[in-house]
Amino acid sequence: MMMSEPIHILHVVGGMTRGGIETWLMHVLRHIDRDRFQMDFLVHTTQPCAYDDEIRSLGSRIIPCMHPSRPWAYAQNFNRILRDDRPYAIVHSHVHHYSGYILSLAHRAGVPVRIVHSHNDTVRLQSKAKPLRRSYLALMRHWIDQHATRGLAASRKAAVALYGPTWEADPRYALLYYGVDLTPFQQAVDPLTVRAELGIPPDAFVIGHVGRFHEQKNHEFLVDIAAEVARQDPRMRLLLIGDGPLRPMVEQKIAQLGLTDRVVFAGLRSDVPRLMLGAMDVLLFPSLYEGLPITGIEAQAAGLPIIMSDVITDELGEIKPLIRRIPLSRSASEWSREVLNSKKSSVKMTSEDSLKIVNRGLFDIQTCVKNLEGLYSKTREVVSHDANT
Repeated sequence: MMMSEPIHILHVVGGMTRGGIETWLMHVLRHIDRDRFQMDFLVHTTQPCAYDDEIRSLGSRIIPCMHPSRPWAYAQNFNRILRDDRPYAIVHSHVHHYSGYILSLAHRAGVPVRIVHSHNDTVRLQSKAKPLRRSYLALMRHWIDQHATRGLAASRKAAVALYGPTWEADPRYALLYYGVDLTPFQQAVDPLTVRAELGIPPDAFVIGHVGRFHEQKNHEFLVDIAAEVARQDPRMRLLLIGDGPLRPMVEQKIAQLGLTDRVVFAGLRSDVPRLMLGAMDVLLFPSLYEGLPITGIEAQAAGLPIIMSDVITDELGEIKPLIRRIPLSRSASEWSREVLNSKKSSVKMTSEDSLKIVNRGLFDIQTCVKNLEGLYSKTREVVSHDANT
């Protein structure tokens, strides 16, 4: 019996870097049935990205579509890709409000299934938008409403940000929690080896952070908190994993505070689970806004205490005793007390126990992929219906 043609899905992202959205998409690509579902990635860059080689090794393609800030040029490039490449049955867009324009182009090109995916809680940013920006956001939301056949969101807050407070009344919209492959957390890790590689003393108290150096992640305040902790505990080390445009500014602030010898810039890493298990004592996460950070899921799998801002969605709390939420209005000194308190917390949980809890919770990779495959499989019904009408 001949195998039926796979369903071709075109994911739209800025670039396949080591960000939260992109990391989740890689978890999906590794676990989805690639005989039945062919995932390709339309990106807005020609620069090589961290996941490009692995994507190609798994039989998927990276397709640059340039000039997203020039609508007419972008439309020509987008239409050429849909015309000349594989016959995509699904366009699945992950670029937040700009998805409105993506899906409008896909609709006009005859793509039957057009999925918009909200990954972030941008309500705070939207409330501060200037008139021109507000007009753009309104137009994009209108186009999403007009052209999306389905809408997904990583959390309730992410859903409200893109679909509005009454999103649950629209049957097109649903939550799809990130599924994460937690296999790396099952590996044995020697903390002495990991810390030695990073130049961290064995007895150091290590505050960890994973995230892009971007305003959203609130690195300046994070450094203020670390400085307060250092005043109380000379063994403090701050481990920063990630990269981004604000890194030079953060480095300068660290130097001004005299913390240079207490901060480790680890850069972009493919072994975050290993560093969590082997180097970190606590995860500090004072983000200004988030959708549902994968880092928080991973930290719970590692059994790490998490000190995070109270704007982060409650859905992240698989292991509530590990999590302490603090308002961003509190001072760095108040935050530092909570960080220090994590050392003497009565909650002691092994990484094995915490991993079991997370594995059977909301963020199971098998459940996530099964739900996504079910959604994609309905494409054949849509295509068949359109062909008969």
